[in-house]
Amino acid sequence: MFNEIQAADLDALREISNIGAGHAATALHQMTNRVISLEVPRVKLTPFGEVSDNLGGPEEEVLGLFFRIFGKSRGNMLVVMPRPSVERLLDILFNGEGSRRALGEIEISALKEVGNILVSSYLNAIGRLLDIPLFPSIPAFSMDMAQAVVDLLLIELAEVTQEALVIQTDFNSRDRSFDGHLFLLPDPNSISAILEAVRRMSEK
Repeated sequence: MFNEIQAADLDALREISNIGAGHAATALHQMTNRVISLEVPRVKLTPFGEVSDNLGGPEEEVLGLFFRIFGKSRGNMLVVMPRPSVERLLDILFNGEGSRRALGEIEISALKEVGNILVSSYLNAIGRLLDIPLFPSIPAFSMDMAQAVVDLLLIELAEVTQEALVIQTDFNSRDRSFDGHLFLLPDPNSISAILEAVRRMSEK
């Protein structure tokens, strides 16, 4: 599915992702009343077998938020964040008390809302590029070992691809810095349209 992607395409997708990250930062500021910067330093193709290694190892505890993409282009997105990053994010959301809070209904709801902001902002950036509306589903939440979360991708897409498009996202808020990953998995029928639009953008 991704064998058509070239290095220049990844650079263009990173540029688009940074536009989405900028919109997400604005929305997070409105949500938290704190200045949060987001940057996408790299977009890369990663074989499924290496995804959990990039998240700290298969037994590393991570947050997973799984979204389906609806609209004229279909697919899936997965937001993954290591547990230390989750605690730093909760510190921001709950005024420095994140590391002392259990993951209850309120905390999970807040994490889902952040994931929804990230995914919606990215899909809006892609949707404007393609000139089509794209919408995320309500996220499915998981807090588990990295391999178990990655297996969500394998179940969905192992029959059509063995790679994930990984969008690394770095968060910064004053003295707190942490990272997360977005995995974009377009429907096989959509990837060509995305690449065509990305290449048109690169030629401008």
